[in-house]
Amino acid sequence: MKRIIGMVGAISLAVLLLPGAPAWAQKQGGVLRVYHRDSPANMSIYEEGTISVVAPMMGVFNNLVVFDPNQTQNRLDNIVPDLAESWTLSEDGSELTFKLRDGVKWHDSKPFTANDVKCTWDLLQGKTQEKLRLNAREAWWHNLDRVTADNERQATFHLKRPQPSFVALLASGFSPLYPCHVSPAQMRQHPIGTGPYKFVEFKPNQSIKVARNPDYWKPGKPYLDGIEYTIIPNRSTAVLAFIAGNFDMTFPYEVTVPMLKDVRSQMPQAVCDTTPLNVAPNLLITQKPPFDNIELRRAIAMSLDRKAFIDILGEGQGDIGTAMLPAPEGQWAMPKEIMQKLPGYDPDIAKSRAEAQKIMQTLGYGPDKHLAVKISARNLAIYRDPAAILADQLKNIWIDAELISSKPRIGCPSWFAATLSWRKASSAAASTTPTRISTRTIFAIRTATTPIAAIASSTR
Repeated sequence: MKRIIGMVGAISLAVLLLPGAPAWAQKQGGVLRVYHRDSPANMSIYEEGTISVVAPMMGVFNNLVVFDPNQTQNRLDNIVPDLAESWTLSEDGSELTFKLRDGVKWHDSKPFTANDVKCTWDLLQGKTQEKLRLNAREAWWHNLDRVTADNERQATFHLKRPQPSFVALLASGFSPLYPCHVSPAQMRQHPIGTGPYKFVEFKPNQSIKVARNPDYWKPGKPYLDGIEYTIIPNRSTAVLAFIAGNFDMTFPYEVTVPMLKDVRSQMPQAVCDTTPLNVAPNLLITQKPPFDNIELRRAIAMSLDRKAFIDILGEGQGDIGTAMLPAPEGQWAMPKEIMQKLPGYDPDIAKSRAEAQKIMQTLGYGPDKHLAVKISARNLAIYRDPAAILADQLKNIWIDAELISSKPRIGCPSWFAATLSWRKASSAAASTTPTRISTRTIFAIRTATTPIAAIASSTR
């Protein structure tokens, strides 16, 4: 059997994204061993805004609809049913009605009904008595007026105005169904879902375990008996453990191009695949003085050498984009000729930085007067490394940046007076200087006793 390296948003889809991968016979059994980059605060997808929770927990749940896992690109035209058998949109585009599957049960054997759909979005909109401690993607549902349970097998989303993209939000891994009868507090510690895997345990800073749901509504699925995630925040330690045979798969996004070379040299049997990282490193800037001045923010944008980020982090394997994923993978990518007219996107970095310095001087800064700031970055390499590059580049316009490593929760970022906050793109409505740098990153799979096809077929 072969170990496989690739990059996707959900672990169970890895093999499906490998073009030309051989088809192994599907067999029941085996526990997939994966290392995890982080120790989440809890297990509730709705209260934790990153893949650190979604990766291990998405298999515990189902959505109404999902993006087709057999496709390499998420698009509106490849959204497929999950707990919804079908859906219709009203003629005026304001009502989205879902017909639900019959016979689906929660992991505690209680039946799934349309009332659970209503309860989930009532919770997300703050309409329930018990509240989420954090609501990581509250902004997604601002156009949603209400959800009604029309009967046990039908639920309708009533929108304030037509929103063709709304169904794409429902298809995201961040939009699972929660049960009415389980409190948000319990979902943080022992989540109950309808998915192919049941939650077993979470030991902070140690491990996360899920086990096969024998009563899953898709007969014969999943193939795996379980998945065990061992928490190893250090990338180098984790990759060495993978090479040593302690794991069957790496965590998504956590194998860099240089590390990939090490894996290939020490594991020639590995099957490797490198694809774009569909996450935007964005520089979010507080609007507190002096950053309430748009010219200062413009100078920062013009000081950035985006290609340097790609060269350093990905050894040149990446693409520069704006707020959307660059082409060809991104459907809504800004054309290159238009992008290069934006502040800071001119390929002539020296010219842009000279203009940025002139702006800074008009604002009173220069070689004899620097601006001291702090950059808040999550304490993971995928966040720290670009933040360190940012701090170095800001020196060109007399900004002295101090890097603050933290573990903030999405939805309550730490803001400082006169502070830059480097964070992954979220729905936060902050003043931004967007720069999507689609670096090519990798995850890895090895196979021991578990057939590769069993991994692929464990998707929902």
